[in-house]
Amino acid sequence: MEKNVIRTENAPAPFQGAPYSQAIRVGDLVFVAGQLGLKPGESTIEGDITAQTEQVLRNLTAILDEAGSSLANLVKTSVFLQDLGDFAAMNEVYARYVGDRPPARSTFEVSRLPSGALVEIEAVAHI
Repeated sequence: MEKNVIRTENAPAPFQGAPYSQAIRVGDLVFVAGQLGLKPGESTIEGDITAQTEQVLRNLTAILDEAGSSLANLVKTSVFLQDLGDFAAMNEVYARYVGDRPPARSTFEVSRLPSGALVEIEAVAHI
C-alpha cells in the first residue's frame, strides 16, 4: 500500500520543524501525529488544560478533515498528560468531541511535553 502524507495549514506544522508529518494515510487508515494545544501559525502554547485540550481536538479535526475522515471515525487515541490530576478536565472536553461512540484510548502521565504543553493526543482513524 502507498503511504500518503497529509498536510493542512489549518493545524500546526511539525513542531519546531521536526522531521515528521501531521498524518500519514495508508489504505483506509489515517495515523495522526501527536497534537499539542498550539494554534496554527503560532509558536507558543497558552491556556489551562481545558483550553489546550480544545485546541488539540481542533487540530485533530482539521487534519482528519484533510485526510477525508473525522473524529467520528477515530478508532484509537493516546493521551499524554503532564499531570494526571488534569485527567477529569481533559476528559470533559474530550467527551464532547468524540461523541457517544468513543474510540479505544490509553492515557499516560509523562514527565514533560514540548514547550510546556499540558496535553498531547495522537490518533488513528479510518476513512
